[in-house]
Amino acid sequence: MRKIVIGGRGLVEGYGGGELLVSPEPISFYGGVDPLTGVVREPNHPLEGKSIAGKILVFPRGKGSTVGSYVLLSLKDRGKAPAGIVNIRSEPIIIVGCVLAEVPLMDRPDKNPLEVLKSGMWGRITVQGRKARLEVIP
Repeated sequence: MRKIVIGGRGLVEGYGGGELLVSPEPISFYGGVDPLTGVVREPNHPLEGKSIAGKILVFPRGKGSTVGSYVLLSLKDRGKAPAGIVNIRSEPIIIVGCVLAEVPLMDRPDKNPLEVLKSGMWGRITVQGRKARLEVIP
């Protein structure tokens, strides 16, 4: 496998690296993710039972209550936040949560990450200003 590079729009600056955790379904941080452990607990969600802590979390968009922003902050305070987030299209809940928790965030990828990435791959996300880059290393 060759290195995969995906560019996109930078929303929250920063750098993170780790294992990718990819979901074709939106994620609700309020009710869908345990704020103490970082484990996805939404019934029948593709990531149910998996921890998002320290992962590069890739999913289409957020959903649910605005309280989800504060769940991301709580996860950061407990060392259980993702190392970075890649969305197809971010919405305010995810953007505000990433700003509060200082989690690098990008969206509008130039390749559909849901088609080219799989959970278990390793990558690093770099967001500088309006430019973002996700590199997936073989």
